[in-house]
Amino acid sequence: METNAFELFAKRNHKVSVRVMPGHFVTQHSHINYCVDMTRLKSEMNLARAAAKLFAESFSGVSVDTIITLDRMKMVGAFVAEEFASSPGLNMNQEIAVVTPEFTADEKLILRDNLIPYVKNRRVLILTATATTGIAAMGAIRGIRYYDGDPVGVAAVFGGKFEIPGVPVKTLFGVEDLPNYASYSPGECPMCKNGVKIDALINSYGYSKI
Repeated sequence: METNAFELFAKRNHKVSVRVMPGHFVTQHSHINYCVDMTRLKSEMNLARAAAKLFAESFSGVSVDTIITLDRMKMVGAFVAEEFASSPGLNMNQEIAVVTPEFTADEKLILRDNLIPYVKNRRVLILTATATTGIAAMGAIRGIRYYDGDPVGVAAVFGGKFEIPGVPVKTLFGVEDLPNYASYSPGECPMCKNGVKIDALINSYGYSKI
């Protein structure tokens, strides 16, 4: 698995990259044929800052009050807020909050009472690591609207080709960047049907080899 890994570089800044491994991987909802490892982007200051600059540029002119971070993207979110606040023309708000919500067992977004003021009547940008189908992004948008927030965009490191009416979606890398990228429901995975061994389990923290 790891011997076949390669680096995928962002088109707008080759200093921003993720590590990609082909194989047979299992996520909470699906089986996929690539693992996109974002450990360095989430964990290293300079790489996180460079990625944040690209996100901020993608939403130039969009007014943001709060950044909701998912998938352990809070450090990147802090740098996005800094870019918005310090770059002329990117955003007029000089005090941007960065918060991470909780989720119920059925994946509904919840906010404790102390965090609700950062969303209610505020313009909220969703920042996530992966958004391939749009299901999780739509769930976050519904949660923000439940708390009377205004979702103004979805920013994802790696994303699929989907649209959300009225909410722009911007990605640094897309499924089109990976040859023959595929995602299957567990019962319909052709790799499983052909007896291909699962290489690793994946969640927002990374991967665990089997």
